[in-house]
Amino acid sequence: MKIVEKNLRQGFVKVVPDSADDLWHLYNIVYKGDEVYAYSSRAMKSDTESSRPKSGERVSAFMGVTVESVAWDKFLGKLRVHGIICHAPDIIPTGAHHTISVALNQQVTIVKKEWPKHALDRLTKASQTEKPMLIIAIDDEGFAIAETKQYGVEIKVEERMKLPGKQEAEKRSGATNEYFKRTLNSLSQIWTPTHNPIVIVGVGFIKNDFAKFVSDHASAISEAVADVKSVNNGGISGIYEALRSGILLRAAHQMRIIEETEVMEEAMKRLGKGEATVTYGLEEVENAATMGAVEKLVLADTMLRESTEEQRLRLEKVMRDVEQRNGSVIVVSTEHEAGANLLALGGIVALLRFSVYRSVSK
Repeated sequence: MKIVEKNLRQGFVKVVPDSADDLWHLYNIVYKGDEVYAYSSRAMKSDTESSRPKSGERVSAFMGVTVESVAWDKFLGKLRVHGIICHAPDIIPTGAHHTISVALNQQVTIVKKEWPKHALDRLTKASQTEKPMLIIAIDDEGFAIAETKQYGVEIKVEERMKLPGKQEAEKRSGATNEYFKRTLNSLSQIWTPTHNPIVIVGVGFIKNDFAKFVSDHASAISEAVADVKSVNNGGISGIYEALRSGILLRAAHQMRIIEETEVMEEAMKRLGKGEATVTYGLEEVENAATMGAVEKLVLADTMLRESTEEQRLRLEKVMRDVEQRNGSVIVVSTEHEAGANLLALGGIVALLRFSVYRSVSK
């Protein structure tokens, strides 16, 4: 994400998204009631009797809409901002509905009445280069390869198989060699276009054996291996276990998904132990924030994106209260497991500096 210009006095920020993750960030900071400006096209309908509206000429122009809804398609890599036209050339009527499709490498201007700190922080982080990482989880029953995204992980390939038992040493050796060749071929196809760092995780000695196989047969890929770690599972289960356990932190301490997973693990641990330094639910968190007790406020992205104007203002007041008392705010993506756990708790959790009494519902 490139930040072209920022003028908070006038309430606007101009940005140029250059990756699918950037579109995801914009999806999470553009709210109903904001104004979004970009070049867009619109079909013009002629007033003449001979006109055919369905085949009307499309006019490209710089336009602005007052946002009513935002839609993001992570598979197609598209962001659509729908609203009421508030700015357009004279040939295009204001007040009509229109959808601006935000494309990669296209400048877009976002105008808010007030920019919350978490939204500005998100843009700043997105503007800093943050390289995705490949995770390969392997055992003797198969492997999976995933690429980390700032909204979660994308499984690139999964293959299940079963090696001969250790009692059949000769068969196992030959089968393992073929298995590693196939695995390395899949990893090479995914790694070659991006040269992203790689973390190998797996069960027992097989992960180390595979790492050595990579070193012996693909030196360039081997140099990209940032770490080799143990987990209790291979395949997709091993990838999610690696994310939950925190073993990827050394290789990707900057990655948002790791931070989100780690903070939710801490919240779940405190809740599981019945500790008093954690609370959840909007009313309880509001109370804790008012008392200056919140060290970390954890909020589901959908809470901000899908809330009513009244509820969003209430949420943003809580966020300001936390930040003014040197607490931090983490907005968690609901596109991965940590976000699902947060939604199960109502979408808002606070890790506390000290315990506060929970109110009792009647």
